[in-house]
Formats: sequence, C-alpha cells, structure tokens
Amino acid sequence: MPKYEVLSPELVARMALDRQEGAEARMGYDSASVIRRKSIPTDNASIWRPPFVHDIDKILHCPFYTRDTDKTQVFSLIKNDDITRRSLHVQLVSRISRTIGAALGLNLNLIEAIALGHDIGHPPFAHSGEAYLCELYHKHTGRFFFHNVHSVRVLDVMFPYNISLQTLHGIATHNGEVEMMKFEPQPIGSFAEFDRMIERCYTEPGYANSIVPGTLEAIVVRVSDIIAYLGKDRQDADRAGVVPESLFFNEDIGSINAEIINNLVVNIIENSYGKPYIALDARHFKALVDSKAANYRMIYNYAAPKANLEGTAKPMMAEIYGQCLDDLRAGNKASPIFTHHMDYLAKIHYKRTRPYEHEEYNQIVVDYIASMTETYFVELHRYLFPKSKLRVEYTGYFDQN
Repeated sequence: MPKYEVLSPELVARMALDRQEGAEARMGYDSASVIRRKSIPTDNASIWRPPFVHDIDKILHCPFYTRDTDKTQVFSLIKNDDITRRSLHVQLVSRISRTIGAALGLNLNLIEAIALGHDIGHPPFAHSGEAYLCELYHKHTGRFFFHNVHSVRVLDVMFPYNISLQTLHGIATHNGEVEMMKFEPQPIGSFAEFDRMIERCYTEPGYANSIVPGTLEAIVVRVSDIIAYLGKDRQDADRAGVVPESLFFNEDIGSINAEIINNLVVNIIENSYGKPYIALDARHFKALVDSKAANYRMIYNYAAPKANLEGTAKPMMAEIYGQCLDDLRAGNKASPIFTHHMDYLAKIHYKRTRPYEHEEYNQIVVDYIASMTETYFVELHRYLFPKSKLRVEYTGYFDQN
C-alpha cells in the first residue's frame, strides 16, 4: 500500500498560528532588490506586475520555450503520447517548487521564473544529445557545453530579454547532479561576478555542476528538479516497456511518483520552515540518493536506447555540425543555418550589445543545434544529406506490445 507522510502536528500548529497572527515565515527574496543589466522603464515593477512576473512572461513567450514540446525528457526513440516531454517536466518542476515555496514563505514569482526557464537551453535527445554536443564543441574549441549554462545564454544573449540576475543565476545553478542534505544560498551581487562564473563554466571541467544557488528560491527549484523526475521517469520507463515500475522500491520515500513527491516535499517543509536553508533529514536524503542511483542503474544507463542514439543521432549531429560550420565560413546564405536560425534571430526587436552574426562560428552552430526539436533535427539531416544511410528509427505506436 502507498504510504503518504504528513507534516508533524507541532509544525502544523505553528504554521496555523503564524498565519493567524500574520507572522508567517517570510524568508523569500525581496522583489525590491531585483538586479537587471539595463534600466528599462517597461521592466519596472508595478502594483499588478512585480519584477519577477516580467521574467516569467518573457520566458513563456520566448520562441525556444515553445520548442520544449518536441524535446525528449528521457526516452527519445519511442512514440507514445503518455511519455513526458521537456515541456511537461518544467511545468512539474514549477508546480512542486511553488508548493514548497508557498509553505516556506518564499517568493513564488521568482521560483516560477527559474523553474520555467531552467531547461530552455536543452538540446534534442535529452542528456545524450547534451553529451554529443559538448563533445563536438570541445573538439572544435576546447570549450564545454552544458544545458544549464546554455539556458542562460538563450535568455541573456540570443534573446536579450533583460532577465533579472536572480532568475538567471537560479537557472545556471539548477543542475542537481550533486545532491546535498542541507543547502545554504551563496548569493552573488553583480552581473560582473555572474559573467565571470558563466565563463568558468565554459572553460573549467566540472565547474558548471558545482556552482551553488544564490537564493532559497533557486535551491527549491534545484531540489524540485530531482523530485519531479525521480518518480515520473519510472512511470515513463514502465510505459516505454523499459522496466516495470513495480521493480522500484524504497520504503522511506516510496516507489511510485505520487509517494515520492509527497514524502520529499513534506520532509523538506518539516526541516526548512523558518530556516535560512533548505534541508532534508538524513533518512530521506539517503532515500533520495539511493532512489536516484536506482534510476541510473535501471533507466538512464539502459543499454539499448543509448546504443541506438550512439549509432544514429550522434554521427548525424556531427555531420550537421560540420556542414553548418562550413556554410558559415563560406557565407552560404541559402543554408538553413542562415535562413532558419541567423535570419530568424535577426528579426528580434531586442537590442543586443553586439550583432549576433559577430558571434564565433562554432558558438552559432551550437546555438542552432541546441535550439532544435527532435523532429526538426531529423528533417534537417535528411535535407542536408539526402543520400545518407543514417536514420533515426522510432518505435511506432503499433510496434509496441
């Protein structure tokens, strides 16, 4: 039987009394302290549009946000409308984060902005695609590609939306591959410091996964990112026929999605209410780490899907990369990297610090590939290499049991 934990009676009574007396734990980031690159009147807060609402609206209306509907969360080669796409994942992260944030008295608008923007720079084919693109970029330039860093680039450079430092820093630090039982914010105070941090992500191995969030809101999103995919990926693995959900078990936080979300959220609230940090107790933290390890062992390292991508999507990406780079160097204005990417970005009315066409060519190619949906990637390769034997083969709706 599923087991759903509840908050302790003591904490429930304390929270109820705090609300009754108007003394809730107000630990959230002060919207009045927002920092932006430019002072633009239309970005100023109003009585009905607080500053981080501006960030939310800009992210939602970014064209690349729309493309998340055709980007893989985990399972790339299976046609199944019930399997999570990246667009749903970011919504789940946002919902879980706001549930925690509301209980802890945090800034819900900042939470939502970070959550909605955290994966906007993710390339096609999930983390496999990210690894392939990083390998290509590093081979050509010595620099690294990470989706969290590229999400910042999308919203700060490619689309210069004047997004706040607090939102961008939260997006950059959302990567939750390194779990911590207790997270304390490490704020940064300027865009100059932030830009130095981002540059180190491009040049120092592993640095992009070690940076720490600067606000409680960003920490909540980082932890909620794990909570959102831990059980959901098990549901998807079952639906994809990779591994039955019944094989997963953890008596401390449960094995199914609803249990995992409820029990981790309850424990975070129990251990973080009124405190300047976000924490789990030792038992729940160990269960989270163990459950995540089980997912890697039984889902993410599953050989067959990875082998299929290695033999198809990886060499296809290398061919697209090389062709687009050649077309840029040759100034081939008929190439899709001009007509579908450079010309598209040139239509944006936001002013950049320098024209996009002055970016380094490898960076432009990386920007283009990372922006692609999987359907577009497949069709672009077929357009550029009509005689190629490389084909991504999907498991169709009627090929499954």
